[in-house]
Amino acid sequence: MRGGPFYDDAQMSTLPWYRQVSAAQWKAFLTTFFAWVLDAFDFTILTFVLADIQQSFSVNKALAGLLGTVTLLFRVVGGIGAGTLADRYGRKGPILFSIAWYTAFAVLSGASTSYVMLFAFRGLFGIGMGGMWAAGMPLALEHWPQHLRGIASGILQGGYSAGFLLSSLVFQLGYPFIRHEQEWAWRVMLWSGAIPALLVFAVMWTVPESPIWLEQQRKLATEGGRKRLSLARLFDRDLLWVTLHTSLLMGAFVSVYQSTTFWYPTLLSTLRLQPLSFLLLLNAGGLIGSVALGAMSERWGGRRGSATLGMVVGLLSVPLYLFAESSWVLLLGAWMMGFFAAGAWGMVPGYLSERFPTEARGVGTGFAYHAGVGIGSYAPYLIGRLQDGGTDLRVAMAYCIVTAGVLCVALLWLGPETRGRSLD
Repeated sequence: MRGGPFYDDAQMSTLPWYRQVSAAQWKAFLTTFFAWVLDAFDFTILTFVLADIQQSFSVNKALAGLLGTVTLLFRVVGGIGAGTLADRYGRKGPILFSIAWYTAFAVLSGASTSYVMLFAFRGLFGIGMGGMWAAGMPLALEHWPQHLRGIASGILQGGYSAGFLLSSLVFQLGYPFIRHEQEWAWRVMLWSGAIPALLVFAVMWTVPESPIWLEQQRKLATEGGRKRLSLARLFDRDLLWVTLHTSLLMGAFVSVYQSTTFWYPTLLSTLRLQPLSFLLLLNAGGLIGSVALGAMSERWGGRRGSATLGMVVGLLSVPLYLFAESSWVLLLGAWMMGFFAAGAWGMVPGYLSERFPTEARGVGTGFAYHAGVGIGSYAPYLIGRLQDGGTDLRVAMAYCIVTAGVLCVALLWLGPETRGRSLD
C-alpha cells in the first residue's frame, strides 16, 4: 500500500523519480541506508588510527593490516547467518540484531587492553557488519519500486563511501583535540559511532517488514508448504553456478576496494599530506559515482556495462591515484578512483538481489557478498606483508588493485545481464 495521495500509472510516470516512492518506502530505504553508513563508519575509522594501535601494542604493519582482514573474514559468518534468518523469519529482526551487535563490539574494541583482545573484538564486530548488509539490502530493495531499483542500488551502496567520508571528517575534526592522549585517542575514535547507531536502531524498530517476504509467507501458508532452510537452496543444481559466480565476482570487487582504501590514509601520512581533502574527494566520488553508475545500469549497458565502465576507468586512474608527484594530480586521482572504481559498486545490491529467488534472496546475497569479502579480506594483510618485505606501499597497492580489477571485469562478463528482472 502506497502512502500519500493516490496516483495511477500514467500520473506516476510523469512524476520525478523521488516522488514515485511513498513515505513508508522512503523510511525503510533511508533507515537501511544510515545503518549501512554507520556500519562502514565503524569499520573505516580504524584505518585512521593504525599507527597509534601499532605503538600501543608494539605490532608490525602485517598485524595492523590483519585487524582489517579478521573483520572481513567474520563478515562471512554474519552475512550467511543473518541472510538465512532473514529468509526464514523476516528481514527486520536480523537487521536490529546486527546493528546492536556491531555497535557493542565497536565499543568493546575501544576498551581493548591487548592486541589479542582487539583482534578478537574486531573479528566479532565483523559478524554484525556482515549481517547488516545481508538482511538490510533485501529489505530496502523489496520495498522499492522495481523500475527505480538501479538508482536505489547505487544510493544504498554509496552508503559505504558516505560512512568512510563521515569517519574522515570525525578524524580530521575530532582527533586533534585528543591526539595528545595517545593511549586514549584511538579508543575514542572507535567509540564515536555508538550513539548515532542507537538512534538508527530505534527508527529501524518502527520500519515495516518487507512486503515481498510477507506475501511469500502468505503463499506458503495457503499452500501448506514447509519452508526449507534457504542456505541449502544455494547449492541446488539450478543455483550452484549463481552462488559460485557471484561469490567470485564479489571477491574481485572487495579486493579492489580494500586494496584501494585500507592503507590509503597511511600512504597519505607517509607522503606528509593532510588526508582530509583526499578522502573527501575519494568518498564523495564514490558516493556520487555509485548513484550515477547505479542509475546508468537501468539504461546504458545494463548492470554489466555500467560496472565495467567504472572499473576500467578506475584502473586507468591508478597512476594518478598513487604515483603522481603533484598533490593536485593526486587529488584528481582520488576523485576518479572514487567516482569510477568505487562507483562501479553502484549496481551490486540490485544485481545480487536479481540473481537469487525470493526464498533464498537474503542468504544468497549475504553468502555471495560475504564469501567475496572473505576472499578479498586477504588484501589488507597482503599489502602489509609486502611492505614488511621491502615493497613500497604504492607499488603493493597498485599490484593488488590492477590484478583484482582485471579479474573483476572478466567475471562480470561471464555472468548474465539482470536488468529488468522482477524480485517477486
